[in-house]
Amino acid sequence: MRESVMSETIRSFFAFDIEDEGVIRRLAEAQGMLANTAADLKRVKPQNIHLTVRFLGNISPPIVDTIYEEMKQVSFSPFEIELRGLGAFPRLSRPRVIWAGIKKGANELVNVFEQLEPRLRGLGFKPDTKGFSPHLTIARVRSGRNKVQLIKLVRELENYDFGAVKAECLRLKKSVLTPRGPIYTTLREVCGG
Repeated sequence: MRESVMSETIRSFFAFDIEDEGVIRRLAEAQGMLANTAADLKRVKPQNIHLTVRFLGNISPPIVDTIYEEMKQVSFSPFEIELRGLGAFPRLSRPRVIWAGIKKGANELVNVFEQLEPRLRGLGFKPDTKGFSPHLTIARVRSGRNKVQLIKLVRELENYDFGAVKAECLRLKKSVLTPRGPIYTTLREVCGG
């Protein structure tokens, strides 16, 4: 029994949660508009929408406290994030991920990422090869069904105002994948001061 407990891993990432009900409601409204295109989408549950700073992958439980010690060395003050417009990765002509953009607060987010990255490398994590592009994933595109309508709507919503949220606490999150979607739990948090 003890051996299986030691071999368990935790799928994890760093994020700032979106906790403003008005912003969550506007994100859900945009998701509804996207769904009305009849494109083949998997929407992120509104309560699960978050701003990922760095995906870690699978980590062993004993390293959580070590990561937390490194998190505590990241210096930031609470800052505002303004969410505006929709876009797509890898590009709008070939959408795989639909995202809400960050207009204000992007520099602060990059600063947090750039402080975390060398600390994570010091713990043996590989560098993030994709780099960091601040955004909120709101849907994933599963197929090309009704792609033209989807692209048209994303273009129409390129300046859609979702509102602003306060980024106060950087969280180390646990992600458990289930058939109904992921379940996120906060393992540790560091709040700006």
